[in-house]
Amino acid sequence: MTDQQTADALNRRTFLGSASLGAIAASQLLASESGPHASLRLPVKAKRVIWLFQAGAPSQLDLLDPKPLLNERHGEQLPESVRGEQRLTGMSAAQASIPLAGSPFQFTDGPGGQRWSELLPHTAAVGEDLCVVRSMYTEAINHGPAVTFVQTGSQIPGRPSVGAWVDYGLGTENSDLPAFVVLVTKDKGGQPLVARYWGNGFLPSRHQGVRFRSGPDPVLYLNNPEGLPREARRRSLDALAELHRMDAEAGTSPAAARLSQYELAYRMQSAVPEAVDLSGETRETLELYGPDAEKPGSFAANCLLARRLAERGVRFIQLYHQGWDHHGGLPGAIRRQCKETDQPSAALITDLKRRGLLDDTLVVWGGEFGRTNYCQGKLTKTNFGRDHHPRCFSLWMAGAGVRGGTSFGSTDEYGYNVAEDGVHVHDLQATILHLLGVDHERLTYRYQGRQFRLTDVHGHVVRDVLS
Repeated sequence: MTDQQTADALNRRTFLGSASLGAIAASQLLASESGPHASLRLPVKAKRVIWLFQAGAPSQLDLLDPKPLLNERHGEQLPESVRGEQRLTGMSAAQASIPLAGSPFQFTDGPGGQRWSELLPHTAAVGEDLCVVRSMYTEAINHGPAVTFVQTGSQIPGRPSVGAWVDYGLGTENSDLPAFVVLVTKDKGGQPLVARYWGNGFLPSRHQGVRFRSGPDPVLYLNNPEGLPREARRRSLDALAELHRMDAEAGTSPAAARLSQYELAYRMQSAVPEAVDLSGETRETLELYGPDAEKPGSFAANCLLARRLAERGVRFIQLYHQGWDHHGGLPGAIRRQCKETDQPSAALITDLKRRGLLDDTLVVWGGEFGRTNYCQGKLTKTNFGRDHHPRCFSLWMAGAGVRGGTSFGSTDEYGYNVAEDGVHVHDLQATILHLLGVDHERLTYRYQGRQFRLTDVHGHVVRDVLS
């Protein structure tokens, strides 16, 4: 943005800020929708993103990337030639034995080289719409840094989340709802989820994700205090607007962004209850998402809610489902996880598709890294665990601009290293932005003297997964 463009934008904002409350809100929409980011646009395939984030890291070897050799050599030691110099976590580095662990689950063939675990029958049934990427990799080896890296492009906290970057670059499609909404499965244990995963970092605060919760108050502090009628809230906002108008005339008001957030909260008081109300959904739709669809806060209910938010123009919808960190007891634990997630994930694809929304909605399913091909702890005939593994993992993508019915990339016969077409976390981020019509190298924000971007100085669009 040139100095003259900056001056013009400031002049427009000063004019709008001195006019009225509605104009102040309009100036914020102007800045987010048609401001300095309009020049970043590429051909748009996706209008919105739904990211089904499986926190804790699902085992790719038991779900999406089977390795027959591991079953043949089950219980044998991991060869030094395969491990190389890769570090192990403190949880398995001290083990005297590092035995290979084959998967106890059967796999079936899907389209385009896909292989589906028996634990994912519903997902397999929509395989024609999915692209399975088996060659993901990352640098992070522990959950906190790894999730932070996937969500913000840095292992160090403090950067904006991907949803915040998208909101900053593209703005909103619905002035009555946040552009970036976060849904977390209720009452799940596992690695903690912290607000920085959907935070705004150094971007303006209006770009942070808004977490919707189950229960009578989906958004904290949104409703009026007891005894304060809606009309009184309206009068107080109008009074604030008048005070800030007076400040703006004197050139001293920094409060336009804050006031626009107050206005959004006021509009959300009506829009949010309608959006989260599932009572109007048909019985057939509820059954499509499975038996948990009517349990508030369940993964199934959140998948259905994600579809409703997508219909209403929410730009970025992030679902978090914990419980995939299977260092021990993996066979039983992963069955339970898949029972909770398989049908709703597939139902979301089916529901979006039949409503004509899948064509311009990108859906991503996956975690922060993979799991090891060897057992952490004691290996028995019926039980084992897998440690963290950043060298390779799998995810799937579907929808707008993604080549469905395919698989991409491969790992070696031990499932330990990427063998072909590696996809780094920054490559995934670059590809998501590309599908949204944003050049990841040009979406930047100046902070502390330099330009920052989601992909830092890395990242390539993975064009082979695009249709």
